[in-house]
Amino acid sequence: MSKRKKKKAYQKSNPPNQTRSASSFALTQLDWESLAYEGYIPLSKTPEIVSAVNKIASLIGSMTIHLMQNTSNGDQRIKNQLSKLIDIKPNPFMVRNTFISALVRCLLLDGDGNAVIYPRTQDGYVEGLYLIPPGQVSFIDDQNYGYYMSYMGHRYTNEDLCHVVLNPDPYHPWKGTGYRASLRRVADTLNQAQATKKGFMESKWKPSVIVKVDAMTEEFSSKAGREKLLEKYVTSSEDGTPWLIPADGFDVVTVKPLSLNDLAIKDSVELDKKTVSSLLDIPPFVLGIGSFNQQEWNNFVNTRIRGICTAIQQALTDTLLINPDWYFRFNIRSLYSYDLQTLSTVGCNLYTRGIVDGNEVRDSMGYSPRDGLDELVILENYIPQGMIGDQKKLEQTGGGSDGEKNG
Repeated sequence: MSKRKKKKAYQKSNPPNQTRSASSFALTQLDWESLAYEGYIPLSKTPEIVSAVNKIASLIGSMTIHLMQNTSNGDQRIKNQLSKLIDIKPNPFMVRNTFISALVRCLLLDGDGNAVIYPRTQDGYVEGLYLIPPGQVSFIDDQNYGYYMSYMGHRYTNEDLCHVVLNPDPYHPWKGTGYRASLRRVADTLNQAQATKKGFMESKWKPSVIVKVDAMTEEFSSKAGREKLLEKYVTSSEDGTPWLIPADGFDVVTVKPLSLNDLAIKDSVELDKKTVSSLLDIPPFVLGIGSFNQQEWNNFVNTRIRGICTAIQQALTDTLLINPDWYFRFNIRSLYSYDLQTLSTVGCNLYTRGIVDGNEVRDSMGYSPRDGLDELVILENYIPQGMIGDQKKLEQTGGGSDGEKNG
């Protein structure tokens, strides 16, 4: 049951007889390359930023999306064609992992905190979800605390297109701002560090030995003569052979080459990586700083990942669903870092207290269900929950038998 009402699309186009302004022009790819700043590198090409964004995108894309329903006994999962479309194959060309990863990447980088999804319908049902490339949709204030979206010359509302917002703008809360401005300066520093490192490693001006020679000698005046001097006095045929040079004409000086540590490249890069991790709210070890920390990872999932998932699932719920009791939910719990011992301990405790059945415990540990484990049991000889009142205490039964034997 999806919300796909046909609405009028108001086309904004020039009147037939209206000509273009004399100031309008078009740029080809070659023209743009000639106008672009030579040293500019976009955020999507900065390795540290791309690594952080790809990590967030891959994590969110790996989670299943459940279609849930509010009931008097709690929320229950629904499995139908709509839930399959959202969770398995949003459109004929993508699976959920690819679609959600592209959506998150658009939110964090190219879309500046905005991602727009076009739900294409067929016979009143949603046929597929398509991510509109960033920059092709304009968000226009309607001067009434709201907005509309302009795409391909048509006017749409957020009931026609699914608009996901991240990091809302303070003056226009319905529009995201992203992190482009915050990350731009850090990206420039990281790119400059990479260029400095590359230039340093490729530089040919790194001699470790300098030989001072009397410039008045005839051989020193030409390149062939200098090579002849090196061949005659310095170059040896075998490693470890000592040099035999005139005492008055030569002076050998050993030079320690400049290293990257002397340029403080490492410290600068680590500082910038920490800044990126702070802006994107990810653990530093994701970018290679420090070691893995389970508590930091779980906090990252519970805060950063959960926040982005909430924005996506609420936007999908608001646009696609008309049943007020239905909503979409990401399976956040699947990303928490647990070891097998912790999972087994928690599962056994819940099982023996009659909270979950045996197959639910097996599913949490990755095992297939088995027959006979669908009933809830409780820690009293592990009998079905409904037979607790029919059971007599073991000590009473044992006491009566002993009394009869003694009499």
